[in-house]
Amino acid sequence: MPETIAFQGELGAYSHEACLNARPDMEPLPCRTFEDVIDAVRSEKADLAMLPVENTIYGRVADIHRLLPNSGLKIVDEAFVRVHINLLAVPGAQLSDITEAHSHVVLLPQCAKFLAAHGIRGRVNADNARAAREVAERGEKHAAALASELAGEIHGLKVLARHIEDTDSNTTRFLLMAREGDNTRRGEHGMMTTFVFQVRNIPAALYKGMGGFATNGVNMTKLESYMVDGSFTATQFYADIEGHPDDAPVARALEELDYFTDMLNILGTYPRDPRRD
Repeated sequence: MPETIAFQGELGAYSHEACLNARPDMEPLPCRTFEDVIDAVRSEKADLAMLPVENTIYGRVADIHRLLPNSGLKIVDEAFVRVHINLLAVPGAQLSDITEAHSHVVLLPQCAKFLAAHGIRGRVNADNARAAREVAERGEKHAAALASELAGEIHGLKVLARHIEDTDSNTTRFLLMAREGDNTRRGEHGMMTTFVFQVRNIPAALYKGMGGFATNGVNMTKLESYMVDGSFTATQFYADIEGHPDDAPVARALEELDYFTDMLNILGTYPRDPRRD
């Protein structure tokens, strides 16, 4: 029986595409919410979770940073998907027939130039893959969906225009998470370590805690802050660094950070994806 990888959305979503690219030998399991994805792995309905964390266009994926620390899962890999947006319609439809395009609220502005040039009005849908399914079910020649080619293949839709996004740098980063981590691996292109922390309530705690990474030559690729439980005074930080906790410079930097924190939780150590470059 093949292993299973859970993702949020319907079949044909970009998260589904990420699953097929990163783990083609695993069975994709669509889930309604990110919480459902995490629960599927925790309950052993799935072996891995595929979770989007950030996009080059719209930034951090809402709620993910809040969910990861309490998920009970560990990051075991990262994956990058180039988001190509396509205009999909029912067989027999022509571009000149299309008057409305349905997709997620995030995708619509990314195709604004194309839609304006062809006089097509955007229509918001909760999910781009769902939009493709509903366009196929309705069978109306004037309606199209903005989604992946995978969604078009699944629902029998025709690609009227490929790669219509306004920018050519639209990429989503995903984290693959499992019930247990594996710190024994060493990636060919290096390692990444992700952690969250809260600094102590002392002057310049964040500044001093970050100093250990600079003095030890550890590259921090991401540092983000977000409120905890809706409080303006309780701030949690999410960080990505290059390296492995067993590396002496990383160990020293984390030890120094630990001194200035009330909480330090390593979410995972995993191979660095070469597509970062």
